[in-house]
Amino acid sequence: MKVLVTGGAGFIGSHTAEALLTRGNSVVVVDEMNDYYNVRQKEENLLILCATAEKHGSRFKFYRADCSDARQMETIFAAERPDIICHLAARAGVRPSIADPFLYVQANVTGTVTMLEMAHRFKVKNFVYASSSSVYGSNTKVPFAESDPTEKPVSPYAATKKACELMAQTYHHLYGIPCTGLRFFTVYGPRGRPDMAPLMFVDKISRGVPINRFGDGSSSRDYTYIADIVSGILASIDNPHPCEVFNLGNSGVVRLSHFISVVEAAVGKKAVINVLPDQPGDVPTTFADLTKSARQLGYRPTTSIEAGIRKLVEWYAAQAQRRESGETASAVKGYSWGEAKVSPTRRDVEEAAVCGEERMLTPPPSPPLSEEMDTA
Repeated sequence: MKVLVTGGAGFIGSHTAEALLTRGNSVVVVDEMNDYYNVRQKEENLLILCATAEKHGSRFKFYRADCSDARQMETIFAAERPDIICHLAARAGVRPSIADPFLYVQANVTGTVTMLEMAHRFKVKNFVYASSSSVYGSNTKVPFAESDPTEKPVSPYAATKKACELMAQTYHHLYGIPCTGLRFFTVYGPRGRPDMAPLMFVDKISRGVPINRFGDGSSSRDYTYIADIVSGILASIDNPHPCEVFNLGNSGVVRLSHFISVVEAAVGKKAVINVLPDQPGDVPTTFADLTKSARQLGYRPTTSIEAGIRKLVEWYAAQAQRRESGETASAVKGYSWGEAKVSPTRRDVEEAAVCGEERMLTPPPSPPLSEEMDTA
């Protein structure tokens, strides 16, 4: 089985691709390597995937490409013919989406429609995609169930995720594509995004740098450890559904004030806290009802917030020690980046990592998607 994972160099994507390679699946990763956060972290994730593929004898390919560029995607799909799409690429973050909604519509909505169109044209057997708990907006009824209203998003990011769910439903109706949307609830763990509170707080508290706490600390989130999220993604890949959405969370709320205490205990230091006003677009709570996910996916998270944060801190400490010793991920035996170090803004398709006997594949540059639309 060949699985194409978009956003596979990122946090959730790299863990998903790693799990697929570990169990012997062929994996094609597509990622534009944008600079939303340090590209070097994504390069290190790709090296982990190379090493995982070699260890388990799995086939792995990486394409540096933009999922919203239809011509690039056609080139890749014609070459790879994947059985399954796991679409995890997106612009994340509530607050940045308010600052630049156009970017979020292009990356999230256009990107998802492009991948759905590829699923239709190339007869993909299953389309699994990332949605978000943000679609529930300021819902006051908790826990959030998949049947709850989601028509009142409170940020452009949330609105784009709801739009993606509607487009998936449309493509299923028109073409019968099996589509599964996964509403992730505040995912954290090793290799996490540095802009998210879990890793940011671990880093700043460890270094004695003040953290920003928005509000009085009473807001709460359903923090979900990455390994639990990946188990739900794999279950969705292995069990196609006609057209469904599922919550993937931990089904337990953690107040922000308690979350900070958990990080303090794991790090062994007290936080220096700057208290700031609540931010536009933030919601007071998220809380996943997992009844449907447990029944149809067999999804049962097992990692407590205390255990998960301890694992995150252990990973963070190991990374810090590696940096202090001067070791870099590019020094992993048997792998080097060669032509991978190109500008993150370059739009032509480029295979940046070559594992095993895979050859370089560099099709000619494609025009931007807007040019194709203008000539239609």
